[in-house]
Amino acid sequence: MSMTMVAFWLTAMVIGGSFAFYYLMSKFQPWVLETESWELTPPEIAWMIVTTVAAMSGAAWVAARLARRILVPLNSVAECIQRVAAGDLGARAVGGDLSLGEASRLVEDFNSMADQLERVTQEKAQWNAAIAHELRTPVTILRGRLQGLADGVFEPSEEQFRKLLTQVEGLTRLIEDLRTLGLSESGHLLMHIVETDLGEEVRQVTDVYEHAMRAAGQRIELDLPPARAHCDPVRIRQVLLALLENACKYAVPGVVRVHAGVSGGSCVLRVEDEGPGVPAAAAQRVFDAFWRAESSRSRDGGGTGLGLAVVGAIARAHRGQAVCVPSPLGGTAIELTWPNGPAVLTTPVQMPMPSPAPSA
Repeated sequence: MSMTMVAFWLTAMVIGGSFAFYYLMSKFQPWVLETESWELTPPEIAWMIVTTVAAMSGAAWVAARLARRILVPLNSVAECIQRVAAGDLGARAVGGDLSLGEASRLVEDFNSMADQLERVTQEKAQWNAAIAHELRTPVTILRGRLQGLADGVFEPSEEQFRKLLTQVEGLTRLIEDLRTLGLSESGHLLMHIVETDLGEEVRQVTDVYEHAMRAAGQRIELDLPPARAHCDPVRIRQVLLALLENACKYAVPGVVRVHAGVSGGSCVLRVEDEGPGVPAAAAQRVFDAFWRAESSRSRDGGGTGLGLAVVGAIARAHRGQAVCVPSPLGGTAIELTWPNGPAVLTTPVQMPMPSPAPSA
């Protein structure tokens, strides 16, 4: 558009200026035009020089402004690309206030890409540190116990072997949770969707885990209206087990209510407790991997900070969502909802992973 305007104004100046020039010549020096010679007169030569210089100056001025508006953001992007390639992920391009729309969008897109690249790199470093931290404790315990058994410090006994088995089971659970999250991030967490009795699946899990809940002073209360749901029953049992373990470790003694059903074309699975609850500001982060609320989520309780992250990943793989909201019982309610239909999921779903945060 700018080059079109330059061409238009130059053409208008040539045509209009020529008419104006000859009009003035006919008024003030008509004898100059009364000649049969085709030779240029001095006034005509002077006029051609003036108009040429003016046109070239105007075109050069417009071209310089256009070049600056194009080259400044492009040079900034090129420089930042070199800095990013050299490892400076904090480099950001500057478009300037006078950049063209296309150049401004290029700068914005590059900065957005650089932001995402920097975030992914930071998350990778956080994940590596968090995983190393979670693995260090059980591996250290196993190494110490086995070294003690090998050196004769500990007597081989059923109690010693059970302690070792407990640590191995914890490592197995951590590895499986990491595998589930990795599959979710890469888009390969496949769901085997079948029609199932959602209430019956819930009863199977609660029957197995009821003893552990009673030992923690908690009582399971079921709310299971008849419902035929389309889901992956194995993954739903995994979700419910993670939610019950979470309530057993962190909720106060009391009622833990489990609701499962179908409402308005959506399947619902909800686990509620009586407290202490999660602050509203932290409710959005409970599904982040390796995150714990400072007051209630500690490593002393035996958690890895992956349980609810796995819950969120399975919910997304069902094309649904998991939310943390206040419970009518006074504590926290973790609720999963997903569409109820035979074709809920036929291909892998790639979903962004929650941003891992280093544990306190």
